[in-house]
Amino acid sequence: MTTSLHQNRRAEAAILWPLWLSVLGLMIISAMFIFSTTGSAELARGASWYQWTATRQVMAFGIGILAVLGMSLVDYGRLARWAMVGYWVSITLLVAVYILGTSRNGARRWLDIGPLQFQPSELAKLTFLFAMANFLARPAAELRSPGIFLKALVLTLLPLGLILKQPDLGSSLVFLPITLVMMLVAGVPQRFIAKLLGGAFLIVTLIAVDIFIAPANWRLIRLQDYQRERLLVYFDADFAPASATPELRQRAAQRKRQMSWNVEQALISVGSGGFTGKGWREGTQHRLGYLPRLGAHNDFIFSVIAEERGFVGSVAVITLYGIILFSGIKTASESRDRLGRLLAVGVVTLFFIHVFVNIGMNIKLMPVTGIPLPLLSAGGTSVLCSLIAVGVLQNIHLYRKRY
Repeated sequence: MTTSLHQNRRAEAAILWPLWLSVLGLMIISAMFIFSTTGSAELARGASWYQWTATRQVMAFGIGILAVLGMSLVDYGRLARWAMVGYWVSITLLVAVYILGTSRNGARRWLDIGPLQFQPSELAKLTFLFAMANFLARPAAELRSPGIFLKALVLTLLPLGLILKQPDLGSSLVFLPITLVMMLVAGVPQRFIAKLLGGAFLIVTLIAVDIFIAPANWRLIRLQDYQRERLLVYFDADFAPASATPELRQRAAQRKRQMSWNVEQALISVGSGGFTGKGWREGTQHRLGYLPRLGAHNDFIFSVIAEERGFVGSVAVITLYGIILFSGIKTASESRDRLGRLLAVGVVTLFFIHVFVNIGMNIKLMPVTGIPLPLLSAGGTSVLCSLIAVGVLQNIHLYRKRY
């Protein structure tokens, strides 16, 4: 009897209950509010229940949970041995996007697999975490070598460049802060960290110069027109050059109003929810089409939640993400080896960037970039990779005593 009791306690201790209860809460909220934004239109056109966007989201959750259960059978150390294989598979898929990919809204980011669409950039983030953690989990003396630092940069810049070319500026820039944080935790010398920061600052400076100063034929980093316009909206800059004619200025002002529409409507949605919100499926911003119909359940789902559940619902969502991030930090601190610590820190950084940028763009704190809100935004690839990332934290916690 005593032995059985001890085994049950060990099993309970092996499961990160706060982490998984938070994930469950986010999954329920996701299904509810995806149905809130898409259900009426799908019911009106007579779509079967299995064709609903919310149903597909729940199915993605189920596949993700099965993937996590499968991962729990193998400890992260063995999984990391295949890190570079996974990394090069994701690089191959990113290249395949340019040949076989599907183009939507001027961007080529998806591969069609039968009736399903797969986004390789989401998988690349996950495989990159494993590859970088495995690469940096080496003796401290080796990390002082300039060659090791340069190889780490190549590991970062290869997926970054391929994703930037799709174009997907938001997802591509996610790789830089992940690399920076993992290098700091790994103990890479400060002079190398300073060079990485200097390079990141140079990229940001070149983008700023190209947006605000350089003529079109002098731009070093050629952003797509819509990306440049999103950044101009964020900085509230004039779309027309100083030498523009009155007619061009009028057209530029009209274009600026068009490009700022989504951001302004998202902010109105957040503010109009008040303390407790208008009620589930009672939000007017998305029902009347003020929020983009193709983005309300993706990029702007936080605005929908804020409108229908108000300040209380917004705080609840942020609290659930806070628990996930805290669980990841705790897992990293309890890890007994460098690989587990780096993996946990990488997952926490990935989640934090996505949450901060997505919620930030909903409240006009960040420019619109198209980064999904993990476990909330509609999208099978994002959901699957987010759940696997959470499963990595569970795996590290489960097998930490082996190292």
